Order: sequence, then structure tokens, then C-alpha cells
Amino acid sequence: MTQRKIIHVDCDCFYAAIEMRDDPRLAAKPLAVGGSADRRGVIATCNYEARAYGVRSAMSSRHALTLCPDLTIVKPRMEAYKEASREIQTIFRDYTDLIEPLSLDEAFLDVSDSNYFSGSATRIAQDIRRRVSNQLHITVSAGVAPNKFLAKIASDWKKPNGLFVITPDQVEAFVATLPVSKLHGVGKVTAGKLGRLGITTCTDLRDWNKLALVREFGTFGERLWSLARGIDDRPVQNDSRRQSVSVENTYDTDLPDLASCLEKLPELLATLAGRMARVDDSYRAGKPFVKVKFHDFTQTTLEQSGAGRDLDGFEQLLTQAFARGDKPVRLLGIGVRLQDLRGGHEQLELFMR
Repeated sequence: MTQRKIIHVDCDCFYAAIEMRDDPRLAAKPLAVGGSADRRGVIATCNYEARAYGVRSAMSSRHALTLCPDLTIVKPRMEAYKEASREIQTIFRDYTDLIEPLSLDEAFLDVSDSNYFSGSATRIAQDIRRRVSNQLHITVSAGVAPNKFLAKIASDWKKPNGLFVITPDQVEAFVATLPVSKLHGVGKVTAGKLGRLGITTCTDLRDWNKLALVREFGTFGERLWSLARGIDDRPVQNDSRRQSVSVENTYDTDLPDLASCLEKLPELLATLAGRMARVDDSYRAGKPFVKVKFHDFTQTTLEQSGAGRDLDGFEQLLTQAFARGDKPVRLLGIGVRLQDLRGGHEQLELFMR
């Protein structure tokens, strides 16, 4: 089998970078893109100057201003971001047709069969970064590796404006030192369970055989076994169409009643808003839905045509879903079904105010 060459390209604080490019007065000062603090707005993204104060995506604008009183918050300009994304995609297509966009600002490229630069994925990544900088006047970080799992980790390794390469002969040593929290699909809950089993690094994980991991983690145990060895056979899918956008959270302490569940909705909605804003305009937002997993691991999902995709709409759905079990809750999720427009130009409704 031919050794694959995968590049993961990720724009650095994309929305904020476009704003600083288009208005140089905003550069070198704390900047965020999001909704206004006096209307319960949330932060979609922020630049690195703002991050130094602790400002983060999905944070309420009011809290962000508490952390950084000098923070400038500008409203999102989705058309400007989408246009920049289209320009970047056009650059990608000069090197390969195997492109898997993950959002407006990041994508996987499979350049295994590319003839550019004598097939050097590293030089292709360097050239992409150079062209994006010259044409769009923003920076991107890139990771080069034999698979998607490692390429995505590599792109984050030297952010911002960095390039990191993991060659095939470096995979085993590189993965050995990785914290298990870096593994694709490992969230807080799984990382916590791994930690309680004494597994904090991939070296620890390699001490467990596949059967033992399956006993502890179900089918995901096989995936963990492979990732601990740097194995990821997922192809770059250039026509991967999404069915929905969602966010969910498992709580350390069960939520005892409906009121405590409703209190968690604004935070979930803020995260969902950020994810919806990053979906390209070949989709249209459809029915909202909620997912509730109760303390006994029973769960229910409720969706409804015509329901609002705002806080009031999700509160109504959650109230109905909770009534189906009427017992403590360990996981809440909310989301929106997507209609595939296949190149249509209808813009997704944003939750940003």
C-alpha cells in the first residue's frame, strides 16, 4: 500500500484575522468577533491578544469584557469569511482534488498522488501557506503526516503561523508521548475514565490489549488501540455531506431537575451558534432537536418542525423531552438538522445577536 501524505490546514483565528486584515486599526489589540454584551451575545472567536486575557470562543461577551475591559467586539461578517474560505479552497484545488473541508477555516488534503514539488507534501504545505499569506494576507498553520489523526495534531503543534511534519518513521516515537486527551474522539469523560485506569499517555494505552479495551470502552476500544499506535485509516472524503450540527455535554454531577437542565441551555446554545456559523452555505438549517440521557442511561431525542432555533425554542423542546423521563440527567445535547442544498446560496440562520 502506498504511503499516504495528508495535510491538515487550519486558519489562525480566522474570523478575527479577516477583521484585522480589513481594518488595520484592530490589529495588535484584543479583538473578538461575536454578539454585543448588552444583548446576551457570545464570542465566536478572538485573536491571540484577547486569548492572553483568557477570552475564549463560546464565552459570553459580557464575561469576556470582564476579563479584558479593553476588548473590541465586532459583529460577524459571514459573507466576508465565506468569500475568504472560497479563495483558500481554490488554492487547495491547485494541488489535489481530494479535499475534505471541516469548516470554513480548516480542511484535510490528500496529496499522496500529487506531482507538485516532486510529490513532497512538506513543500506543498509550505507553498499553500505562502500563497494564502500573499493572496489573502492572513496566516494558516499546517500539519503533514501519514494520516488524518496525526495531521490534525501536527497543525496545532506550532500554532499560530506554523508548520509541523511527522514523517512515517517518526510516528511511533511521536505518538508514544502523546497524552490520551489528544486522541481523536477522546473527550473529558473518556479521558477521565482512562485516567482512573492509570492511562494518561499512549505508551500506557499500548500496555492494554485490544480485547481489554473493548471490554472497557465498547467498539471505541478498538479505535483507541489503533490510535495509540498511530494507525488511522480514515480516507479524506471530498464529498462528505453533513446531516446535522450538534453539541452535547456529559456532566460530572447529574442534573437533578428540569430547572437545572434549562440553566445549561445558554452555554450549549453558544457553542452550537459557533459551530453553525462555520457551516458553509451549501446547507440550510432545518429542524432543531434535543437529546437527553438520564442517569440510568436511558435516553430520548426530540425534534420538531417549525420550532424556533433560539433559546425559547430549545427550552420548549427540552421541557417536553425531560418530561419523558422526569429523572436526573447526565447528558444534554442540542442540534439542528441540515438540508443539503448542493451548492445553493441560502445562508444559515445565525444565533448571533
